[in-house]
Amino acid sequence: MQSEIEETGSPLHYAWVVAALTFLVLLVSAGVRAVPAVLMLPLEQEFGWPRTTTSLALSINILLYGLTGPFAGSLMARIGMRRVVLSALVLLAVGVASAPLIRHPWQLIALWGLAIGVGTGLMALVLAATVVNRWFVARRGMVLGILTASAATGQLVFLPLLSQVTARQGWRTAVLIVAACVAALIPLVAWLLRESPGSVGLSAYGAEKEEKTAAPAVDAGAPLGALAVLSDVARTRNFWILFVTFVICGASTNGLIGAHLIPAAHDHGIPEVRAASMLALMGLCDLVGTTAAGWMSDRWDSRYLLGAYYGLRGLSLLYLPIALAGSNPALITFAVWYGLDWIATVPPTLRLANEAFGRTRAPIVFGWISGGHQVGAASVALFAGVLRVSTGRYDVAFLGAGLLCIVAAGLALTFRRDVSSETIAAKLQPAAAA
Repeated sequence: MQSEIEETGSPLHYAWVVAALTFLVLLVSAGVRAVPAVLMLPLEQEFGWPRTTTSLALSINILLYGLTGPFAGSLMARIGMRRVVLSALVLLAVGVASAPLIRHPWQLIALWGLAIGVGTGLMALVLAATVVNRWFVARRGMVLGILTASAATGQLVFLPLLSQVTARQGWRTAVLIVAACVAALIPLVAWLLRESPGSVGLSAYGAEKEEKTAAPAVDAGAPLGALAVLSDVARTRNFWILFVTFVICGASTNGLIGAHLIPAAHDHGIPEVRAASMLALMGLCDLVGTTAAGWMSDRWDSRYLLGAYYGLRGLSLLYLPIALAGSNPALITFAVWYGLDWIATVPPTLRLANEAFGRTRAPIVFGWISGGHQVGAASVALFAGVLRVSTGRYDVAFLGAGLLCIVAAGLALTFRRDVSSETIAAKLQPAAAA
């Protein structure tokens, strides 16, 4: 592979091949994570399960998706990205293909909650952060924005398809389609995914040609274990600012809208396919919004970007109960407004993590921050289901999440970009990568 790349002199840097493959992996992983939003009502109708049962399985899935992230980042640094991604794809292919065998609530919790939660967690946004930090020097924020948007694009691709298949042929057929998509990625990843530019005789995209970029070494003076990194960064104020704001980010995105918008729309007499189309429209808008957020994070102060994104998202969630009770144009307005901001917080958050903690450890730190995102998402996924059962409505959950986003907007502005951040980054940077 190395000699072939050096001899062809192709104008396409191999970093773009790795980025495109990573986009595809994250897109399909997002498709797996989109399945519960489509299956929640069919499972309840077929088996007579209450909303709390399906919400519990989804909550565990979201929680493990987040908590697996930092350990995935550590494993990628120690044994390599390709091994981790291949292991995750095999676990997901087997797990998703086994879903049609579910007959009891504990099976739903064990399979979709535990196994698939871990499998998707191994290919969480930590993978995007690792790829961007290893393969790119120029356009890092833009590429991260595109990779982050793959989660939204996954919904754009899978949700309408899965809704149509579920309505016409049943949820089991829909699940098997997703399993086939996951399985198709395994040979592609084995063939094309490479650890670093140095492994194929190249420099990172945007680096000086004579500088060969190798995979980050495990340095005895700077451990890359997930718990060791957490022990270091947990002493800093900036880590907790990013962590808490990302808890609120999770509480206001996939734990609430991703999991409960379709059931909430159903409560207002909106058909499931139409509600899924609203999620798909959000996905399309987020593809634009998050890519733009990455581009802007390369140019503007990420603290102010975060403050703006959280503030606008909070206002959109305060508007959602009005949109659900109103006309179709009101729902479209919400979908566009919220969609442009859906996960636009990721590129500036990673940018600030890179600044504060150094590029080598930043993916692992970001893994812990993303864990906070999923703690918030898991909590709200369960809490919103409980609220729906007890009150018959989702309005309190939507309004509460909107107010939390306003709080996050103010908190993001307190991130300290000063000498202390530079000192922390120098301390955490391995000598080999300095």
